[in-house]
Amino acid sequence: MPSTLSDVTRVKVCGITRPEDAELAVELGAWALGFILWRRSPRAADPAVAAGISRALRRRAELAGVFVNASLDEIAQAAEALHLSHVQLHGDEGPSFCAEVARRTGAKVIKAVRVAGASDFQDLERFHTDFHLLDTSRRGSYGGTGETWDWALLARRRRSVPVILSGGLDAANVADGIAAVDPYAVDVASGVEASPGVKDPAKLAAFMAAAATQPVEVEG
Repeated sequence: MPSTLSDVTRVKVCGITRPEDAELAVELGAWALGFILWRRSPRAADPAVAAGISRALRRRAELAGVFVNASLDEIAQAAEALHLSHVQLHGDEGPSFCAEVARRTGAKVIKAVRVAGASDFQDLERFHTDFHLLDTSRRGSYGGTGETWDWALLARRRRSVPVILSGGLDAANVADGIAAVDPYAVDVASGVEASPGVKDPAKLAAFMAAAATQPVEVEG
């Protein structure tokens, strides 16, 4: 029987603040780079630095801007200035707002949900975005908790929108997360850091290696 090899799992490296971290992530095979464009985050990107990274790497990786309850104009302006291919909405944005972001920017939209229980997947059914990013819920936090969530809850999800798995992933647990969720991509920030916004090269390399799935035969 002919066979093909499965692709490695895509990796989005988020919380990028430095050109050297962005370059290393792309060299190691990152699918996407994430710029947090929310000033209250300890991983917030300087827009000027993000623009420089975009100019250097936008033909080698997808570029995602992460927003929390930003206005439509703010998102559209940032998407144009940074040549964002993806817009990640990590706040309390509703389905209509997500649709308008897609229309105004032409970018693919990632809607994030903070998973605390099965009911969170029911709410997510309203969002017809390009991706659903599943993160950990913690009261008062919009993400970046460094904690995992109960992946078994995903069995309650009915929609077929591609999933990006997030929340507390590192080199030690990402393979288990991939096996449990079978996501389109995984998203990592704190799990590959030396400090908030500063990547640790050894941790990043270990994560990328652990996220790579083993080739399997596919009958055809």
